[in-house]
Amino acid sequence: MAARVFLSRSVHLLSKGKRSHLGRIAAYKYSTAAALEEPIKPTVNVDHTKLFINGQFVDSASGKTFPTLDPRTGEVIAHIAEGDAEDINRAVAAARKAFDEGPWPRMTAYERSKILLRLADLIEKHNDQIATLETWDTGKPYAQAAKIEVPMVVRLLRYYAGWADKIHGMTIPADGPYHVQTLHEPIGVAGQIIPWNFPLLMFSWKIGPALACGNTIVLKTAEQTPLSALYVANLLQEAGLPEGVLNIISGFGATAGASLCSHMDVDKLMLALLSFLANSGLYYGIIELEALESLASRAILYICKLIPVYCTGLDTDSLMFRQQLAFTGSTETGKTILELAAESNLKPVTLELGGKSPFIVCEDADIDTAVEQAHFALFFNQGQCCCAGSRTYVHEKVYDEFLEKAKARALKRVVGDPFKSGTEQGPQIDSKQFDKIMKYIRSGVDSGATLETGGEQFGKKGYYIKPTVFSNVKDDMLIAQDEIFGPVQSILKFKDLDEVVRRANSSRYGLAAGVFSQNIDTANTLARALRVGTVWINCFDTFDATIPFGGYKMSGQGREKGEYGLRNYLQVKAVVTPLKNPAWL
Repeated sequence: MAARVFLSRSVHLLSKGKRSHLGRIAAYKYSTAAALEEPIKPTVNVDHTKLFINGQFVDSASGKTFPTLDPRTGEVIAHIAEGDAEDINRAVAAARKAFDEGPWPRMTAYERSKILLRLADLIEKHNDQIATLETWDTGKPYAQAAKIEVPMVVRLLRYYAGWADKIHGMTIPADGPYHVQTLHEPIGVAGQIIPWNFPLLMFSWKIGPALACGNTIVLKTAEQTPLSALYVANLLQEAGLPEGVLNIISGFGATAGASLCSHMDVDKLMLALLSFLANSGLYYGIIELEALESLASRAILYICKLIPVYCTGLDTDSLMFRQQLAFTGSTETGKTILELAAESNLKPVTLELGGKSPFIVCEDADIDTAVEQAHFALFFNQGQCCCAGSRTYVHEKVYDEFLEKAKARALKRVVGDPFKSGTEQGPQIDSKQFDKIMKYIRSGVDSGATLETGGEQFGKKGYYIKPTVFSNVKDDMLIAQDEIFGPVQSILKFKDLDEVVRRANSSRYGLAAGVFSQNIDTANTLARALRVGTVWINCFDTFDATIPFGGYKMSGQGREKGEYGLRNYLQVKAVVTPLKNPAWL
């Protein structure tokens, strides 16, 4: 694997061997047989289903478990220990002790670097097992997990291992006889929540810089996809990571997540969110009003206050009530988390939230390349990407040509069992996400957009959706405004650069954008005018350990990856010492 892993290039190399990343993927047609065949049985056992606290796999305090499901069928893969507030307390206590008393922040940075390198080596050694669990739990193609994502995890951990002994402060001249220096110190206990669309990749984005800086961690997995992180937890002791440095809790947002965000002994929150409490769906919980003494319990009611709540029952005699919480997206959840952090100990928060990224095709673009890259930008990972190019703006002079080729490419996309060789698109993560996407498709039709292809379930089992393309999309339609998080491409028409800049920037999001033009002046104009965190020019989804990632506006706060990612886990201390008779100042 090359030193840098470029995602957009690598995807095009998966099944065809050596070829230009600007080439066109071979043509296929829909084949319902791919989805209707008996699912391929994964060749790995699920051995790790408990919480990982203080270096040990343990049951949840309540003894409860929850199922993780195979999105190909909706069937149970395994039952996972369900962490809640008490388990978060145990994990935070372990992380706090490891930071305050343990060897991790006190060992040399070089020793920390070696442990991170050993962890990367072990993940690389277990590549196939981890990739199999990732595909089984998420529904993404196995080739994508095995040949792109797990190697990217390894690369990122090695990158931050290299940073561990290169973190340092400065010596600063002052007005007077003083020696002034700054220290860059670890922030303490980091609380981290990762999403379900790229579970292990987001795991590495969070733990890599935090560990390199000398912090300890309590990490909550997404309830939909806990398996790969728990597998890696089994490798931590062999890598040499001290007990309590990295703790992994599986559980739901309304219990484990809220407790982590509001915990008084967590020093920093780092979250990538698709949905905090109940991914695009409903969470049912019982709250005892008499037990609302802890901040974590009050946090749940606080969330109820902030987000639409629908009461389904009230028992005033027992002072208990059941609530159904409906969450509309990651941005609203991010606001809630900021409130929880402020209500507790004013802990700093870094958020990577949603996106509705514009993909702009100028009149001078190479159309075949733009069509292929626009297809990849939207449909990669079943469309379940925060930075997906989900608003495809095409110049009116090339709109018709682009549309016909985009439709043809969607019809050729291979949908089926993600374990089957050649599959490009697997199922959506679960029934809730499937239903949400289908509602957006119906909304597009009802609002007057033209459904060019797709728009329906693929096969009869599992959560597969045919690649869908809409034309004649207007900016005020929901499919052009909301983060659908599915295989739905919306193609819009524009006349000139001023117009497309205005329309692209009108979104509440600002995560990423793609620009396709052969004119460097046009590309530079758009790169500076678009209010987003990343602009890809004549490419898309080019990710690397060194490249920072994050959004403008309501797409989040802060940056991950690269040198910028270290700043999330360090605090600066100034040290001033008087000098007597200095030889120089």
